Amino acid sequence: MKINITHISTATMLLEIGSLRLLTDPVFDPAGGRYSFGWGTGSKKLTAPSIAPESLGDIDAVLLSHDQHEDNLDKTGRAFLSKVKRVLTTTTGEKRLGGNAEGLANFQSTSLESGGTKIKVTATPAQHGPLIVRPFSGPSIGFMLEWEGQQNGGLYISGDTIYYRGIDEVAERFTVSVGIFHLGRASFPVTGPIRFTMDAKDGVKAAQKLNPKTIIPIHYEGWKHFIEGRSVIEKEFAQAGLSEKVKWLPIGEPAEVDV
Repeated sequence: MKINITHISTATMLLEIGSLRLLTDPVFDPAGGRYSFGWGTGSKKLTAPSIAPESLGDIDAVLLSHDQHEDNLDKTGRAFLSKVKRVLTTTTGEKRLGGNAEGLANFQSTSLESGGTKIKVTATPAQHGPLIVRPFSGPSIGFMLEWEGQQNGGLYISGDTIYYRGIDEVAERFTVSVGIFHLGRASFPVTGPIRFTMDAKDGVKAAQKLNPKTIIPIHYEGWKHFIEGRSVIEKEFAQAGLSEKVKWLPIGEPAEVDV
């Protein structure tokens, strides 16, 4: 089945699957803002979103990997949440956001339905950095999307995570057709070598474990704390013999993807 994915910025994507229109990790503030993430960490937003929120049209639901960091949910994105019926996120995020937010624990599922299209959404494990920084980084989740008509498995979105045992569990439970990986090696001077999202080497490990037919990198551009950009990711995946699987989405333009 063919779907449309528009990479708007960072981890913000518009997923058009049949009659359903889903948005991930909405970040819509203008470029130039500086943000504090706590514990002496912070970043500058380098690029503006390629699509303004008011131009998106109706959105059925938001898939929010976590709500506590502005590179995944900024002020404008937070205001946008009230315009949709459902926001699927972490259990702690549900408590903080209230309203239309619904928290999902690891491997807990729910359904989204509109106009004859029905998608099973399952929360997948994510670890936003090593365990030593868990009190600061907080919980995060990824998502597995499954629907009738898929030929080669489901659509997996990693969320903000490093490579760890949780990704192995996803591989044990699901067949993945398309893997959307949050990369960029998010890091800060004050935390030294600690990374809070997958670097390119982690991305290769995840791809080898999950074995998707298509690999889509996101969350590698637009912010100062993303250490590894496209060139580093391309080189690492090429060295692993995975270049033919990698699909780079043009920023701001819908791309057709087979699932």
